Amino acid sequence: MAVSRIFGNQALRRWAFNLTGYNKLGLLHDDCLNETEIVKEAVRRLPPDLQDARTYRMLRAMQLSLQHNILPKEQWTKFEEDVRYLEPYMNEVKMEMKEKQEWNKNY
Repeated sequence: MAVSRIFGNQALRRWAFNLTGYNKLGLLHDDCLNETEIVKEAVRRLPPDLQDARTYRMLRAMQLSLQHNILPKEQWTKFEEDVRYLEPYMNEVKMEMKEKQEWNKNY
């Protein structure tokens, strides 16, 4: 949540969003996360329709990148559409990992 402290102002957050450039490829924020164990497990737990949408966005972005191209402006991801769809799954995985550590520490 450091980003919300730094970019508390909505205009500043919008500026940072546009600066990243992933929206020009049709990606969402959570599509760009490093593939840690937590992220991998969260993606595995996604419903099939969200997994398919993520895969499609990533493949399309790779194809555009290979072609040194971007999407037409009307297809860019808008600031309001950039939801953190993996966050609830990642929080669940983190809580389970913490619980396992506590369990292993006590037994």
